[in-house]
Amino acid sequence: MPTATTTMTTPPTTTTTPSPRTPNPDTDRLPRAPVVVQTEVGMLQNFCTLLGCPETHAAAIVDPAWEVDRLLREATAAGWRIEKMLITHGHHDHIEGIAETARLTGASIVVNARELDRVTAALGAMSGSVEIVCVVDRQDVEIGRHGVRALETRGHTIGGTCFLGDGFVVTGDVLFVGGCGRTDFPGGDTAEMWRSLGRLGALPEEFRVFPGHNYGSTETSTIGRELLENPYLLCPDFESFRVLRERRRK
Repeated sequence: MPTATTTMTTPPTTTTTPSPRTPNPDTDRLPRAPVVVQTEVGMLQNFCTLLGCPETHAAAIVDPAWEVDRLLREATAAGWRIEKMLITHGHHDHIEGIAETARLTGASIVVNARELDRVTAALGAMSGSVEIVCVVDRQDVEIGRHGVRALETRGHTIGGTCFLGDGFVVTGDVLFVGGCGRTDFPGGDTAEMWRSLGRLGALPEEFRVFPGHNYGSTETSTIGRELLENPYLLCPDFESFRVLRERRRK
């Protein structure tokens, strides 16, 4: 079992605005940012992310897969109650724990409709008793008096979603520190991944990146750093990206 790691950030005291050189509807009037707690769990170097409202103590958990009991203990220690599960995509290493989380917390599930079949299958017998909210692109998700915005970012899967906060983005398996998600799984699409990475790369450079796996040299990064160092974001055109992505299969 890898050593667990936890990273916490507090919400900014002022609203972050998009760069004046590039007005960006993705960051326009974002909800106030929740507190972010990132924890590594399981044997596949997964990161699960807790998002908590410092005022109401309502919280959400992104991609509960492994060690749900420990994640819930962390939430309790922070004084938070888990009310929602936010799903970046439906691969088993990101949703393995949703049934257990629902049973222990009564939390609802927020997910893109294209990932719904995998989520329903993972819930099993609980599928009829758990509230599921299908989000669309740029839909805000409340977490107490704070919140995040769903960004549809296909490529790794057919309905992949990143969750954008004021000052950060939880990227699932779309953008890693120094890498990006594979596109050769069912539902993957290299062209869609290229477009999704371009969308993330257009976010303010100071926005912090919280990826879905601990695959990089550091646990988190920033958009600006990834634009400078990530080989996939450095590709000058789609063909260069396609060749690189399809060569680097794991």
